[in-house]
Amino acid sequence: MSAEKPAPVRVLYCGVCGLPAEYCEFGPDFERCKPWLRANAPGVYPDELIASSSGGGDDKDVDKVGERLQGVGISDGSSSASGSASASKQEEVKRLPGGKLKKKDKQEVVIEKIVRNKRKCVTVVKGLELFGEGCSVKCYEENDCVCVKLSDASKKLGKKFATGASVVKGPTEKEQIDVQGDISYDIVEFITDTWPDVPESAIFFIEDGRKVAAA
Repeated sequence: MSAEKPAPVRVLYCGVCGLPAEYCEFGPDFERCKPWLRANAPGVYPDELIASSSGGGDDKDVDKVGERLQGVGISDGSSSASGSASASKQEEVKRLPGGKLKKKDKQEVVIEKIVRNKRKCVTVVKGLELFGEGCSVKCYEENDCVCVKLSDASKKLGKKFATGASVVKGPTEKEQIDVQGDISYDIVEFITDTWPDVPESAIFFIEDGRKVAAA
């Protein structure tokens, strides 16, 4: 014997706003929906909520409506307020594919001197691109862009120190600038002069495995 198919659920739609009746309070004009709800869906909302607005009322009636709303599981607005607060706290959170969240990277430049093949020295510059996120079309229109682009930064570093510089992916798959040679002696001054939005307090060196402030 085959199992009985479940009966389809019938949804009552509001004749005013077109939303399901239980969602009218979230619609564009709940007041206009109230007469239709009273006539066609009296059991969806408490009577106090869909009663005609008289322009008055007292605190006891408001409290009573709030209690009734909690009893039938309809939001009285506090949940939306808390939702707005939590949304504002997540403004600096980035949503990745799959729904995972990633916090915005801290704006700082990290400089590290690496010796390869026992004699070849490379100065690695990480984090400059974090100071370029505010770049806009206006920067290009006015030809006065102070935002950092890694491709441009590598060219400027190579030209300044008369050496090779290129944008590569580091061990963590993030882009960084590899500059041939040890240029750590005056790179901080060059960075702050070339890109004023990068403060000296946001520049760090890696020394003996520790991060040390340049300032």
